[in-house]
Amino acid sequence: MHTNNKYSISGNVIDLKKESIFKGTVTVENGKIKSILQDDTIKEEQYILPGLIDAHIHVESSMLIPSEFARLAVTHGTVCTVSDPHEIANVLGIDGVRFMINNGKKVPFKFYFGAPSCVPATPFETSGAKFTPDELDTLLQMDEIHYLSEMMNFPGVINRDPGEMKKIEIAQKYNKPVDGHAPGVKGSDAEKYASAGVTTDHECFSMEEALEKINYGMKIQIREGSAAKNFEALIDLMKDNADKVLFCSDDRHPDSLAEGHINELVKRALAKGYDIISILKSTILNPIEHYKLNVGTLQEGDPADIIIVDNLSDFNVKATFINGIKVAEDGKTLINSVDETTPNAFYASPITEEDIFVKDEDKKIKVIESIDGELITRTITAKTKAINDNLVSDTEQDILKMVVLNRYKKTQPAVAFIKNIGIRSGAFASSVAHDSHNIIAVGTTDKEITEAINLVIKNKGGISIIDHNKEYSLALPVAGLMSNKDGFEVARSYHTLDKKVHEMGSQLRAPFMTLSFMALLVIPELKLSDKGLFDGNRFEFTSIYAN
Repeated sequence: MHTNNKYSISGNVIDLKKESIFKGTVTVENGKIKSILQDDTIKEEQYILPGLIDAHIHVESSMLIPSEFARLAVTHGTVCTVSDPHEIANVLGIDGVRFMINNGKKVPFKFYFGAPSCVPATPFETSGAKFTPDELDTLLQMDEIHYLSEMMNFPGVINRDPGEMKKIEIAQKYNKPVDGHAPGVKGSDAEKYASAGVTTDHECFSMEEALEKINYGMKIQIREGSAAKNFEALIDLMKDNADKVLFCSDDRHPDSLAEGHINELVKRALAKGYDIISILKSTILNPIEHYKLNVGTLQEGDPADIIIVDNLSDFNVKATFINGIKVAEDGKTLINSVDETTPNAFYASPITEEDIFVKDEDKKIKVIESIDGELITRTITAKTKAINDNLVSDTEQDILKMVVLNRYKKTQPAVAFIKNIGIRSGAFASSVAHDSHNIIAVGTTDKEITEAINLVIKNKGGISIIDHNKEYSLALPVAGLMSNKDGFEVARSYHTLDKKVHEMGSQLRAPFMTLSFMALLVIPELKLSDKGLFDGNRFEFTSIYAN
């Protein structure tokens, strides 16, 4: 393992500033790039380039604490993330943000955290914390906080809500950029959103939407996560707007992170014929300039944040260096795990089948229609099965009962129905439920739904499956969101549970992640919070029964 002594690497050097590739030798000394010398006699065919950056991610969605996230990410050439600790902030407040910062400092990796702008995301759900402007001011004046995280209350920003504008004003006071979140917003609303001071968006569905937002001065983060995937829809922005493009994953589950990260997006963009210099400038230079990141760009005097890849088609990462320290080699991490505490807030009590009884009023009901690969949902109406005057799951129609239970205090659960989850038996549950992270569950029988929820409660957070009287679970004791165990083990455990849900019949690419977004009220159209069924278009609660 290279430490901060002196060493040299030879091969094809990619200089993004000069937009050139040449044979040369990079010499590193004391964590910095001492020299880069061109030498046409060099035989090595490997490529030397700056490390990759994920321009917007919630580390918590990997179910790993930052130090473990880093151990996996570096194997794919990632040296830095622009990370919104929004999830843990909704559970543990400022203490949660500080936990992420402090844990991230324990490993050689560049975490750039933001101040979560929406805690809670809406007043229509129960969260574990609330950020006033005072809390945001406390965070934004910290050197470790580099930007104001995504402004999810886009209607509030568009309508110049004083509370939302105050948040932006605080960020601007400290000269820190403001991240956006405005799915499907176009036209004059997009212009109003951007003109409020919002500088990025990672929620675009279409080229039309993205181009409008670019026209209004925003940068577009092309997102490819475990559930939401917009790469194919947006990658052609690289043709004429590469200087306005950044790459991000937003949410990446542990098994996906074990397989790849931003390197996959670079490889896919290369396969589409885009130029390596343009791709890497979007991936590396654009986020560095936008967020003022102290990440090396392979220039003399820079921090030695370097990756070596075998070639520009396979783009296999052979080694990763951060501040001159070799942190990964040939797919193996060289970062050691660190011991970490498990701060949490989990106060839910077990429930019974009677708690999720839904009276059959002999009417059609509103059903959440989930869409694979998207965070948005649609509203449909249907008749579902009833047993003893209780509306229950109907696997023939693939309309299943879904439950959200407040994890912060003992209350009655909220119940609704959802289509397109696809399981034919059993139930699964999770305490990862954006944004407030109450317990969310879906299943084919009331008995199994309640058992899956109670297993999550027993573990003080995590994901669980009940199927044919068998229990399967992964405990997430850090805020009910993350494990403090070895990241590669967590990835394997998660993969086993994910595979089990698919064996139960689900065709979704990422069933647990899809389920986690069914409580995300800020993205339309129909969602479920711990307080009830929510109409995301009208931004108000609605009855489960259709008129």
